[in-house]
Amino acid sequence: MGKLGILKELWDFLRLRRKWWLTPILIILILLGLLIFLTQGSAITPFIYALF
Repeated sequence: MGKLGILKELWDFLRLRRKWWLTPILIILILLGLLIFLTQGSAITPFIYALF
């Protein structure tokens, strides 16, 4: 199934069980992960890690 299967299962869980309050939390986690991934090895990395 791979990574897309996990996303489909997560979507089904949110849709069927009406757990819409989890959506903003997941979006924030994804954005933070992307921020860390995209700035890895750059000059601004120490400043971003200082935020956490």
